[in-house]
Amino acid sequence: MREVGEVLHTARSGRIILRLEQEVPAGSVLVDSKGRNAVKVLELMGPVKKPYASAIPGSSRSGTKGQKVFLPR
Repeated sequence: MREVGEVLHTARSGRIILRLEQEVPAGSVLVDSKGRNAVKVLELMGPVKKPYASAIPGSSRSGTKGQKVFLPR
């Protein structure tokens, strides 16, 4: 697994806002440190080098501020 970002906060709409270290394709499923599905990326925003992403949570445990997210291999 490769760390690609972390959770910033949960928006009022229920979407999770992420700060990414690199661009991740929309539709990607990111996992938590234990390999469980954390979020599914819906759209990217902001600068290309360190974009923000809007995602939907994969479970009720997803979306804790500061939670690291990883791209599975």
